[in-house]
Amino acid sequence: MKMIGCIVAAVLAGISLGWLLPSVINSQVLDNVITYVLAAMLFGVGISIGHNRRELVKIKAVGWRILLVPLAIAAGSLLGASIASLFFNMSLKEVLVVGAGFGWYSLSSVLITQLYNAELGAIAFLANVFRELMAFVLIPFLAIHVGKVVAIAPGGATTMDSTLPIIAKMTDTSTAMIAFVSGLILTTLVPFLIPLLLTIHYG
Repeated sequence: MKMIGCIVAAVLAGISLGWLLPSVINSQVLDNVITYVLAAMLFGVGISIGHNRRELVKIKAVGWRILLVPLAIAAGSLLGASIASLFFNMSLKEVLVVGAGFGWYSLSSVLITQLYNAELGAIAFLANVFRELMAFVLIPFLAIHVGKVVAIAPGGATTMDSTLPIIAKMTDTSTAMIAFVSGLILTTLVPFLIPLLLTIHYG
């Protein structure tokens, strides 16, 4: 619970600072800081994974079954998105395309804007940004109260980069390795799945 509290406090503090003092925020400097901090965190995660050779052997023994994790996350994301069509004035195609971003807001929003329209691209951007923010809060809770592998799901494609450090901290090396592979596969799926879903005729 302490980790969740720290994450929520950090996000709220950042939002407040950006809202109250927009003139002191240099977006270019901020982007560079985020990139370097993220790189440092991933470097630490990489050392931890490489150090635990026994865990790597265990992951290798799992074999092709490791693919079940990203496939289950992709299916769950699309199922959840389809349910959202019952509550919003959006077609099944539109909600599925937004859900197929799997948290990769920068690429999915651009793809959808180019292939469909700017309005849905903006919705995809916000939906996937919120998914990533929610993942930071949900991962510690799920890891403690539900299960380590379950904690991978909220991050979607981001488990290969931005949410990987918190997964590594809240679970173990095996789960962090599975999360990295899952994020890598989901990230690879996004540029293919979004155009595919847009070409399908729905009813």
